[in-house]
Amino acid sequence: MNLLKFFRWSGLASAATNYRFVAKNILYFDLETQKSADEVGGWGNISKMGMSIGVTCSSASGEYKIYGEKKVDELIKDLQRADLVVGFNNLRFDYEVLHGYTSFDLAQLPTLDMMVELQNTLNHRLSLDSIATATFGVEKTAEGLQAIRWFKDGKLAEIAEYCCYDVKLTKLVHEYGRQHRQLHYANRFGKKMTVPVRW
Repeated sequence: MNLLKFFRWSGLASAATNYRFVAKNILYFDLETQKSADEVGGWGNISKMGMSIGVTCSSASGEYKIYGEKKVDELIKDLQRADLVVGFNNLRFDYEVLHGYTSFDLAQLPTLDMMVELQNTLNHRLSLDSIATATFGVEKTAEGLQAIRWFKDGKLAEIAEYCCYDVKLTKLVHEYGRQHRQLHYANRFGKKMTVPVRW
């Protein structure tokens, strides 16, 4: 699907389901890092990776906010104010990155990690890309290692655009699951599969 058409379509989809979120401020969230796992001594040191850019989208205001590292405290406060934080692998990754900046245990926040929920159902992990491709016919525009290369090149605008796109996909996946009680994904053989969701 053409990206411009996709965003026009997704805007309509959001408008159709916004009534569900009137009573809550759901904060959709994603971040990118400055360093890779290899650069910090492995996946056990996620808190040392450093945030390059974080992005949130509020269901209450519809506003996207972009946070550089200097605004990480503001990001953490916004997450703490939310009625629900929704992300994809945010419990095991994004929150761990932020734990490099705060002693507050972000896992205590009301959180829906869609990757964890799907893994609990399927007993294996899904990528956001496989869901977006099978459900909406679109793909992610880049990947995490590319965002790290952009950071090293000082290309923060490119990181922000990529991160905003991932937050948009996260929001659409969550809304689609709420509306249809299921999501689609491509299995390792490329076959389109369906998984029920309960959020």
